Amino acid sequence: MTKKEHLPIYGVGPLCVVSMVVLLLIGIWLWNFGYLASGSMEVLRVPFLIFGVVLLVLAVWIWIQAVIVTKIEQKIQNNQLVTNGIYLWVRNPIYVAIAIALTGIALLFANIWLLLLPLLYWLDITVLMKFTEEKWLTKQYGQTYLDYCKQVNRCIPWFPKKQKNRK
Repeated sequence: MTKKEHLPIYGVGPLCVVSMVVLLLIGIWLWNFGYLASGSMEVLRVPFLIFGVVLLVLAVWIWIQAVIVTKIEQKIQNNQLVTNGIYLWVRNPIYVAIAIALTGIALLFANIWLLLLPLLYWLDITVLMKFTEEKWLTKQYGQTYLDYCKQVNRCIPWFPKKQKNRK
């Protein structure tokens, strides 16, 4: 990829999102037909509902930060590596926002078995990013991107790591 070319605007995003949505739909289908009845947590329905709504709100906030505030489409078209804003907290905030939103939806069903889905979302994001976008970004930005990867988690938002002063 030459410096004049830019990364795909959507990359593997649609595949990542569709696969996570399909996993949730399979979980809901299994729940609906009683296959997950042993995981029912009716006694905790209200806390699950509250936490699910909180996650949905958080997901919307992360998505807005990643897409609108950062102007990510424009940055991609201009070949700019984004490492500020929400991208200081997580390298793939758009996918993370979708995973958090789907987790929030899963919580609305108050079923402990559906809480396995976030692990599958994490695996989905990790595999897809590691073998596609991260390779593209390493090729495009080299050591700058690799240094960024050492500082920021792929798909679990966390406090930015302090950079060590090297002498």
